[in-house]
Amino acid sequence: MSQLVILDNEAVQALADPAHRKHRQVVSHVQVVASRKRRAAPIQVVVPTAVRVEAGWDRTSPAWAFPNRLRIADVPLGAALASAAAATHGRTGVSVADAHIGAVILSASADKITVVTSDPGDMRLVAGDRAIVIARI
Repeated sequence: MSQLVILDNEAVQALADPAHRKHRQVVSHVQVVASRKRRAAPIQVVVPTAVRVEAGWDRTSPAWAFPNRLRIADVPLGAALASAAAATHGRTGVSVADAHIGAVILSASADKITVVTSDPGDMRLVAGDRAIVIARI
């Protein structure tokens, strides 16, 4: 069973700032993923690039050294995902970053998808008919 964990804007911001009130909560989610990887469970943590932009995550900046060490993969907003995100954005009116999360959800081949988010309503909206697990922060 493969699992995908997607981070939203606030989850990314919380990772970067130890003083953020949700920092420990998000770090604990990432630690769970790391422990499962050690047991050879197929699990991946990703951040859509539109989310990374919205959160201000510059992978070249020393201020983002901690999140950069966590092996969180980027999901670029390529042509196919951009079209899916545009349709989601038009249908729901959510932000571009949230629409990109929706496109990632809808295109994912993982058996289980978890979204670490501060906005579960929008995540359920962008997921369409796809079953997701919400890890609310």
